[in-house]
Amino acid sequence: MVYLSLTRYASIGFFGLGNMGKHMVINLLKVNHNVTIFDTDSKTFDYFKEYKHVNIANKPEYVIQQSDFIILMLPNGDIVRNVCQSNIFPLARKGTFIIDCSTIDLRTSKELAKIAQNEKLHFIDAPVSGGVIGAQQGTLTFMVGCELDDFKSIKPILAKMGKNIVRAGTNGSGLAAKICNNLLAAISMIGTSEAMNLGIKLGLEKKVLNELINSSTGQCWSSQSYNPCPGIIPNIPSNNNYQGGFASELMTKDLLIALDAAKDVQAMTPLTEHATKFYQEICSNGLNKKDFSVVFQYLNKE
Repeated sequence: MVYLSLTRYASIGFFGLGNMGKHMVINLLKVNHNVTIFDTDSKTFDYFKEYKHVNIANKPEYVIQQSDFIILMLPNGDIVRNVCQSNIFPLARKGTFIIDCSTIDLRTSKELAKIAQNEKLHFIDAPVSGGVIGAQQGTLTFMVGCELDDFKSIKPILAKMGKNIVRAGTNGSGLAAKICNNLLAAISMIGTSEAMNLGIKLGLEKKVLNELINSSTGQCWSSQSYNPCPGIIPNIPSNNNYQGGFASELMTKDLLIALDAAKDVQAMTPLTEHATKFYQEICSNGLNKKDFSVVFQYLNKE
């Protein structure tokens, strides 16, 4: 176990420097953590040239050899499995903490946790919510699945990147919470987009409509903080042609994970099924890389 007083001096490795990961790394660097980073896209390294305490690795093994804590922020379960089984598990020092902030399927995560335990490593699922803005501002919510002692060891590090660090339970619990959260975010984004689109076509001024929704029973995160209609909230993807943010193809992936989990426990998820088909349709129309709030633009084009 890593004592809490030592976490501020711990060396941290980070795999995955996408829209979320790069900002999470920067927040660690701002408090003078030594961070060794790796990504398959070497162009992402340019983002860190001005920062101290960052080590750029051109091979995964350099990250692993230098780190007491290894954070993963990767696109899917296949990549997480490959990085862990091909690199981290064989090379990591005993007692290393592997904090997986990716959103992957429960079966893969639990299997990796068991393998890690056999190797005397700590594998923790800690997916995040809060989007790119939350990653930039260090206000992410971490949904953590692990044993209590492990949680106490990693919480000080996660607190440098997030505002709400919540242990949901043992291994897999963090992912279970994230799956539930994301299916709701996807459904509410479609609902917000439909309401805004209909109201505007009925002649309502968009800012007035949004103000009324946010002071009424329809208010939600999609309407208040991440409105899909351009010209309402600055500095979010809908005001940047839906660039950046959380890609529609990633939301589709998360919805498929939710449906898979629901099938395993025989939970009815009719709205999730409809939302999945809708996002699949959006992706098949060339909007897969656009932020998931692009549903508003898609409704207008249709």
